[in-house]
Amino acid sequence: MKQRINSIKLSKQIRETSLRMVSYGKASHIGSALSIADVLAVLYSRVLSFKSNDSKFSQRDRFILSKGHACVALYSVLYHLGFISKDDIDSYGRDFSKLSSHVSHKVNGVEFSTGALGHGLPVAVGKAMSAKIQKKTWRVYVIMGDGELQEGSVWEAIMFSSHHKLNNITLVIDANNLQSLKTVDETLSINPIASKFKSFGWECAEIDGHDHEMLFKELNSFNEKPKCIIAKTIKGKGVSFMENKIEWHYKFPSNDELERALSEVRNA
Repeated sequence: MKQRINSIKLSKQIRETSLRMVSYGKASHIGSALSIADVLAVLYSRVLSFKSNDSKFSQRDRFILSKGHACVALYSVLYHLGFISKDDIDSYGRDFSKLSSHVSHKVNGVEFSTGALGHGLPVAVGKAMSAKIQKKTWRVYVIMGDGELQEGSVWEAIMFSSHHKLNNITLVIDANNLQSLKTVDETLSINPIASKFKSFGWECAEIDGHDHEMLFKELNSFNEKPKCIIAKTIKGKGVSFMENKIEWHYKFPSNDELERALSEVRNA
């Protein structure tokens, strides 16, 4: 079933819960989680077909978070939509928690464990191919980081998708131009991204990755080709002192920083 939830409200909930999880769990990658909050909010509130009380619902759309280090954003969505409990969320960062620091399939609602970058898209392509062979109508959606495009396995999957006309897959690239130590451009340039995807036989759109209406439009637009959405985002989006700051790939907010961040998110 398609969900119809207020995506703006959900994006704030994702940011608030993610901030709390990372702060209390003394964990990393809050910048990456905040970067994709809007994409996840639109996907889960207005696009994906799923049942939170039946995570293996056969006609569900499949979603894979390839940038698995941004796990708290996905865990937050699953919590607010009823897949997992408050106790699950509160366990993050503790010994024996099933909410690992890279997204885990042991968590209800997670399709595939990720974290080794460059693997999410190839697995998603396999799922899309399976749907085609079985003549299923469900679609596959993937979020990956722009730095992941430096992985060779990604380009094999991109070629495979167009060769087999997998128009049932949509890839969203979280294009914030920051990776672990410096910018993507400084590390290993992947530009021009759009023309590369088009030359590989994909449909490609470049949009503001924080604009919910633009996201909704592109996530619901398909043709005979696989679809790539280059979502221009800001790492740490929604918290002024985290935005475009590479250190928030690793740091966790102190109690005072958490309160400042939560206030900004609530009042945005």
